[in-house]
Amino acid sequence: MSTSKDFAVLGENPSRREILQHWEPENKIFWETYGKKIANQNLAVSTWALVLSFVVWTLWATIAAKLNTVGFHFTDEQIFTLAALPGLVGATGRLFYTYLPGLLGGKTSTLLTTALLLLPIMGLGNALQDTSTSYETFVLLVSFIGIAGANFSASMANIGFFFPKANKGLALGINAGVGNLGVSLIYLTAPLLLGWNLSGLFGAGLPTAAGSTLYLQNVCYFWAIPTLITLVLIWMFMDNLPLPKQSPKSVLSIFGNKHTWLMCWIYTCGFGSFIGFSAALGLLVSKEFPEVSFSMAAFLGPFIGASVRPLGGWLADKLDSGSRVTLLSLFVMLAASLVTMLGIQAHNFAMFFGSFLLLFLTTGFVNGASFRMIPYIFNNPFHSSLVTGFTAAIAAYGAFLIPKIFGWAYSNYQDVTPAFYILIAFTISTIIVTWYFYDRKNSGQHC
Repeated sequence: MSTSKDFAVLGENPSRREILQHWEPENKIFWETYGKKIANQNLAVSTWALVLSFVVWTLWATIAAKLNTVGFHFTDEQIFTLAALPGLVGATGRLFYTYLPGLLGGKTSTLLTTALLLLPIMGLGNALQDTSTSYETFVLLVSFIGIAGANFSASMANIGFFFPKANKGLALGINAGVGNLGVSLIYLTAPLLLGWNLSGLFGAGLPTAAGSTLYLQNVCYFWAIPTLITLVLIWMFMDNLPLPKQSPKSVLSIFGNKHTWLMCWIYTCGFGSFIGFSAALGLLVSKEFPEVSFSMAAFLGPFIGASVRPLGGWLADKLDSGSRVTLLSLFVMLAASLVTMLGIQAHNFAMFFGSFLLLFLTTGFVNGASFRMIPYIFNNPFHSSLVTGFTAAIAAYGAFLIPKIFGWAYSNYQDVTPAFYILIAFTISTIIVTWYFYDRKNSGQHC
């Protein structure tokens, strides 16, 4: 509870800088008087910047299946590898980006990481206009796109400090969930951009064997415009909140805590599945259901998964049990995965796509609820922030592993079923971990 002395420090009409220097979100009077407005403003801009990052991170997934139709000549393994590379780089980058807000400040780190998106956007847009561009060149450029995926950890590590513990579940859910909508947004807009003749702005298109023209570079160049606008918004409306400085020993201490690794396991099953399936979905459908015109429906799965993520955080807050929401969602995820595999085996697109949408739905609940668990497991706000960023980094490897697992299955078995066996086994193991360590009666944790 605040005292008159607390407000004496700020004065009668404190400046924004003074408010930030004396940031006390757990102080209810401070929160209602000063904190809520500033926190929500930072959340809004941070969330949009994260939407943009997810757009850039996954835009290659909307292009990869089109390459060979316009004159490129890549093997299935090369295509799946290119689809996986942004995930590998993004996940690895998250391990470092987690610390950027503490080193540079939330505003400065968001400004820098968003500005960097312009480089791969422009470079890849140029490469896509020339069918003689080598595979090695695409490896470099597509890998560079992966830095967009690293932005998530910096964003989540920053935004959590603005909110009191009671509001963290919803705030982190909004930041992450709405941010995840960038995956859906690129899937929704890409089909329009691919066929939109903007040659006066972005260059000529490439002809397909069917006689149509595709403008692959549009998907890249178009998003440079929102990126520039976002940089202005970050400069005007975000803040560098003074964050606690921790010794290297304190930072490294999270790696000796078993719950850091257990939460990585759980969150990887949720977010790793979400981003991995998002990266591979278009290629999977083109392989298994080539007769289906899927481009305008591809956004639905990522849209559902991202949209319900804030609901997962809110429901966990409401029930005061992120572990219970996570566990129940994982059971539904398991059932959806089994039916998805059966739909592929039966070559039943309705069964496949319906269960895939349910699978995306469950990832959203797992993601929102499991992130709510972390502040309750790690009472130190700084450690909670680091664990949040670190688990997000590890889980992002799903964007690399799932396309690679699919590519491995096709390469060795000419069938994707073995890949689903691996993913289903992982889901079962996550159910066991969640129940034993967090949801059973005598687990010793209430989260």
